[in-house]
Amino acid sequence: MKFGNALYEEDIRKAAGAGIPWERLKGRSVLIAGAAGMLGKAMTDVLMYKNENDGLDCRIYASGRNRHRAEQRFGREYFENPHFTFLEWDMADKAPDGLPQMDFLLGMASNTHPLAYAARPIETIITNIYGTKNLLDLCVRQQGGRLVFLSSVEIYGENRGDTQLFDEGYMGFLDCNTLRAGYPESKRCGESLCQAYFREKGTDFITVRLPRLFGPTLLEEDSKAVSQFIHRALRQEDIVLKSSGSQYYSFLYAMDAVTGILAVMLAGKTGEAYNLASEDNDATLKSMAEAAAGAVGKRVIYELPDEDEKAGYSTATVARLDGRKVAGLGWKPIYHAADALERTLRIMGVGG
Repeated sequence: MKFGNALYEEDIRKAAGAGIPWERLKGRSVLIAGAAGMLGKAMTDVLMYKNENDGLDCRIYASGRNRHRAEQRFGREYFENPHFTFLEWDMADKAPDGLPQMDFLLGMASNTHPLAYAARPIETIITNIYGTKNLLDLCVRQQGGRLVFLSSVEIYGENRGDTQLFDEGYMGFLDCNTLRAGYPESKRCGESLCQAYFREKGTDFITVRLPRLFGPTLLEEDSKAVSQFIHRALRQEDIVLKSSGSQYYSFLYAMDAVTGILAVMLAGKTGEAYNLASEDNDATLKSMAEAAAGAVGKRVIYELPDEDEKAGYSTATVARLDGRKVAGLGWKPIYHAADALERTLRIMGVGG
């Protein structure tokens, strides 16, 4: 199995060698809803690699709204592999009848960037709530399977100034009466919906709260700040910051997110939430912009955001996750944020 880039293949090998209980996946089936997205693509690549090289024998059901896009994203080799099945299915719709039993279900389909929040707020909310409900209903219908609900650092809202790190029990201020609130509020609702199905129907689920992600599998339309830094660096342009850059956030490389999600999926406790983060990956937005600029010999410049961009931006200035709980499962990231940003650019074409 070829992945077209030696550095990216090294990422996959390292992820495949992570110390997580892989034996619990042997011979199992995994539904990856939103498989063509940044995380879905990386997750699929790792599992397919494990099948090919380590005899994992894990059946992957990759779902998405557009088969043609999936064929371009994954290539013929996957579509001809007996371990891979593509399902043309929008997670916001009821799951199709006749699906085989799923042992694990990963809800990775969601709008996750500012321009989408501003331009498609209804779709953002519907996917996070109805999509989650449809996956939970599939678990109920099949009388089994563990759902992994991918939540976000954004559910914590604004830091109240009383902590440096958000642990899983923290909750800050969030103004629900704004356009931008659609994403974090629907993620909060998704978490509550999972709890309701667990209490009322016994559905097995676990929640992973993700920090700000980036990596070489990102999509062209991704408008997150660090994704914009990457896009501009690839075009050999100056890096544009549309704020002072003093925001202090938790970041994570997409391939590290894959191993973390798998660690929680396979070893986490039902009904619990886990922050996927490490303090080593906390950085200011300005430092990430400078890392991208330095990788291509360009400058960081400052501009005001336009109205569409501003409408989708988070107002959080300090949003750092406490990762001690997930560290208790034995997980830790392979890469530091700045190094991973440079690595992303190298994989995508900067410097060879």
